[in-house]
Amino acid sequence: MTSSAKDVLADFLGATLAGVRPAESTQGVCANGAVRWQWQEEGVLLLEPAQSDESTRSVLLSAGVHGDETAPIELLSKIVADIAAGRLALTCRVLVVLGNVAAMRAATRYEDDDLNRLFGGRHARVPQSREAPRAVALEAAAQRFFAAASTAPGARWHLDMHTAIRASAFEQFALLPFVDNTTGGAPTRAMFDWLADARIAAVLIHTEKGATYSSFTADHCGATACTLELGKVRPFGENDLARFAHADAAVRRLVAGATKEAAPMPRVFTVIGQVTKQSDAFALHVAADVPNFTPFARGTVLAEDGAYRYVVAHDEERIVFPNPAVKPGLRAGLLVVETTDETLASLV
Repeated sequence: MTSSAKDVLADFLGATLAGVRPAESTQGVCANGAVRWQWQEEGVLLLEPAQSDESTRSVLLSAGVHGDETAPIELLSKIVADIAAGRLALTCRVLVVLGNVAAMRAATRYEDDDLNRLFGGRHARVPQSREAPRAVALEAAAQRFFAAASTAPGARWHLDMHTAIRASAFEQFALLPFVDNTTGGAPTRAMFDWLADARIAAVLIHTEKGATYSSFTADHCGATACTLELGKVRPFGENDLARFAHADAAVRRLVAGATKEAAPMPRVFTVIGQVTKQSDAFALHVAADVPNFTPFARGTVLAEDGAYRYVVAHDEERIVFPNPAVKPGLRAGLLVVETTDETLASLV
């Protein structure tokens, strides 16, 4: 199905859900000639300033890697519309990615496998999965985009936007992927300044390489990357987008090259353990509705699975993403401790 490029850019989400692509061409100009656009494939749109050089920042903005996490998808579609109409200035290259389009249409998190556990080549382990080809496509899209990006420090960014399944002690928080210091470095002051601008309350720092989209772009594309958790899962059309205003404004300032607003730095937590579901006998000893970042005291038995037990070893550990319903072999929860002072003191 095809439609005019103007209509596709004005409602990128609607066009994507309807399977619509631009009719006359897959590339052109918009914003009165100030922006070049290229429709690359379903849910993938490149926007570039008409005037750019080798120092231009490249920002990958993704949402919908989980198909039922709709608010960030709606925000991205509005950003595309405002850039295309000239209402939002564009000073950097932007690749907009709507992740799991099939799951978005079905109003479900995923069809066969969690797409955000299939990056870094892990899709090869589940070749029959309906998510596997999409993981391949999104890896390729990121690599194409960043292959043409500046290699200057801080020139490559990826913000992967999500909403959480459950409530959280910090409604909006970020997860920073682990990157070997020789290839990407420790968390950066620039990222923390942006997270503060977005009024992100807490940051979780991973200590091992992961299978997420932001981990892939950090590890394979040299991007300053993060996963953003911006609220609760709700169906399309039922989101109160005012609750996302600070994050939306910060994304807009990033792509427009505008000055950040001064704001307090987020609290910082570092991953120190993981609960892994090993079999269907797995038991997670937390309430079904326990919020993310709920603290537990030393000695608390959090999980059991046959001979396996996870016992809290620090004075306080907080659990994030507890989910006993995952498939055996997958993470059923992360354990973190607060490291705010030492992390912020080490930023460069």
